[in-house]
Amino acid sequence: MANSASGMHVHDDCKLRFLELKAKRNFRFIVFKIEETIQQVVVEKLGKPDESYDDFTASLPANECRYAVYDFDFTTDENCQKSKIFFVAWAPDTSRVRSKMLYASSKDRFKRELDGIQVELQATDPSEMSFDIIKARAF
Repeated sequence: MANSASGMHVHDDCKLRFLELKAKRNFRFIVFKIEETIQQVVVEKLGKPDESYDDFTASLPANECRYAVYDFDFTTDENCQKSKIFFVAWAPDTSRVRSKMLYASSKDRFKRELDGIQVELQATDPSEMSFDIIKARAF
């Protein structure tokens, strides 16, 4: 189904891979890209379960927008193992204005397709999604 604001479609693979991350924990993270020529959100990269948060941040391009989900495992103060799924809207200041507008106008519609996101983070700079910020938002 197309997004009325931007005309954007979501490829079925996006939803399937997200369900695998959520239910089977086959991936640590997924990076999504809007293919502007076909007006569709597609999977760009799948992070293996053993990849780190640094691997995740390194997979986001420095000058282009992306959507991403990250499965963050942590231990609570009560020593309980928990996990939260973060949705990251990555829009670096150095990316094209048209691209930033396209990602911004499609974000809510795309996020609704991914049922089970617990925390949303918007970042224009790597410091806005540091590991400490992720950790603080998880609790």
